Amino acid sequence: MSMSLGKILYVDDDKLLTSTFATLMKVEGFRDVVIYNNPLEAIQYLKTEAPDLIISDFLMPEMNGLEFLREAKKLYPELSMILLTAYADKENAIKTINEIGVYKYIEKPWDNDDLIMNIKNGIERSHLIADLRQKISELEQAKSELKKYSQNLEELVSQRTHELVLANKKLSGIIEYCADGIIIIDSQGNIEEANPACENMVGLSADALKNMKIQEIAYTDKAELNKSNVKNTILGLSCDNSEFLVRDLYLRNSLNGESTPVEINFASLSDDKNEEGKFVGVIRNCSVQKETERLRDDFIATLTHDLRTPLLAAIQTLNFFLDGSLGEISEQQKILLSTMVQSNEDLLGLVNALLEVYRFESGKLNLCKTVFNINDLVKQCYDELEPLAQKKNIEFKINSDLNEELLIDADRAEIKRVIMNLCGNAVNYTNKDGRIDIYTKFQNGDFIFSVVDSGNGIPKEDIPHLFKRFSQGTSKKRSTGTGLGLYLSRQIVEAHGGKIWVESKMNKGSEFSFVLANVGALSRV
Repeated sequence: MSMSLGKILYVDDDKLLTSTFATLMKVEGFRDVVIYNNPLEAIQYLKTEAPDLIISDFLMPEMNGLEFLREAKKLYPELSMILLTAYADKENAIKTINEIGVYKYIEKPWDNDDLIMNIKNGIERSHLIADLRQKISELEQAKSELKKYSQNLEELVSQRTHELVLANKKLSGIIEYCADGIIIIDSQGNIEEANPACENMVGLSADALKNMKIQEIAYTDKAELNKSNVKNTILGLSCDNSEFLVRDLYLRNSLNGESTPVEINFASLSDDKNEEGKFVGVIRNCSVQKETERLRDDFIATLTHDLRTPLLAAIQTLNFFLDGSLGEISEQQKILLSTMVQSNEDLLGLVNALLEVYRFESGKLNLCKTVFNINDLVKQCYDELEPLAQKKNIEFKINSDLNEELLIDADRAEIKRVIMNLCGNAVNYTNKDGRIDIYTKFQNGDFIFSVVDSGNGIPKEDIPHLFKRFSQGTSKKRSTGTGLGLYLSRQIVEAHGGKIWVESKMNKGSEFSFVLANVGALSRV
C-alpha cells in the first residue's frame, strides 16, 4: 500500500496548526487526512473508523494528549501514534510514551522533513504490524485445523487398522478352511505359499512346497501344452492378462501316487507391469465334473451312434419312393417326401456333428494327414458353394497368392470341413447382392485362409462366444443351425496346431481366418 493511501488522524485544539498541517499533507501527497480540534469528537470518530496513524497535541483543554491516546490505545492497541509537545512538556511526553507505548514524540515547532519521515515510518509500521497480526491469525487458524486434522487422522488410522485386522482375520480364515487349494507363485513358477487344501491335494506340507516349482506338482496331457512345461504355459498366459484360467491340468499326490484333475484360476498380485510379478492361484478339483462330462459325452455318443442306423434307413426308404422304385407317385407326394428326406438329412447332419464333437473331445479322433494340393481343395469348396451364392446374386471370388502346385501336409477331409463351414456361413449371412472374397496365402511354412463377407457383422460382445459349443449366431439374430460348426472348426484347426479367429464390424461385415502352422510346402514336379 502506498503512503498516499494511508489514513491520518490529527487532533489539535490549535486551528492554525491543523490548517498548516493539512496544507503540508496535501503538498506531500497524503489525500486521506482527518482533522479534529476536539479530542472528544475524535474519540467518537475512532469508534467507527480505523486510521493508519494518529497524531495528537499534548496540551488540549477538554482532554490532554495522554488521556486521548490512552482511549485510542484501547480501541487500536497496535496502531502507530505520534505525540506533539512543546519543549517544556518533554518530561510529560516521555511519561506518556512509557505509560501507553506511543510510537514517537515530536517537539514543536516541528521540522517538516522530520515530521514527514516519521509519518511515513509510522504508517509503514502500522501496516507491518497489521500484516504480521494477519499472518499470526492465519497461522493460528492453520494450526487449529492441523490439530483437528491430526486428531481425525489418528481416529481414521485407528479405525482403518481395526478394519484391516478384522479383514485379515477373515481372509486368513477363508484361506485356511477353503475347500479349494490356494497357491502363490512368483514370476519364475516358484511356490511361495500354499493352504491346507492344496497340501491335501499334493500330499506335501506348505514348507515342502516352498522348495518346489509349479511344474513339479502339476502336469497336462494336452499335446499343445506339452510342447512346453506347465510353468511356461502359465507364465506365457500371464504376460498379457492379469487374470487367466488354466484347464486340463493334473496334480500329483506324492503319498498315494494318484492324479487329481484340476483347473487353476490365476490372478496377478502386482499392479506394476514392469515389476517382477507374483500370482495367486485358486485350484479347483474337477474330478466330479470330469466324470459327469464323461458320462454325458458317452451318453450322447451312444445315442447319436444308435440314431444313425434308423435315420439312414428312413432316408433310403423315402428315396425308394422318390426314384419310382416302389411305383409312380404324384408331384404333391414328391414334394412332401422330398421335405421329409431333407428333414431327416438335417437330423443326420446334427447326429454326425455331435459324434464329431465327442470324438474330438474324447481324443478318439486321430487326424489322417496326407499331402494334397490346397488350391484344388479350396477350388472344390468354392465350386460346391457357388450355386448357393448365385441364388442370392452374391459376388463370390477367390483371391490366391499360392503357387498352383502347392502341397500341404494335413487331414484333407477335416480341413475341407473347416473351409466349407466358414464359407457356407458367409453365404448364409450375406445379404442379396453382397460380396464374399476368399484369400489364401503361404508364409514362412504357414498356410493362411480368410473369408471376408459384406454381411451385417457380429456385435463385439458376441465374438468371444462364437467358437464355443452350441453358439448360434448373435444376441441380435439366432441361427437355425446346430451351433457346432464353428466349435468343430476350432477343434480341427487346433488339432493341427493352428489358430482360428474372427474380426467383425457391425453393418460392415466379418472376416473369419485360420492359420495352419508348419504344415510344410512341397512342389509337385
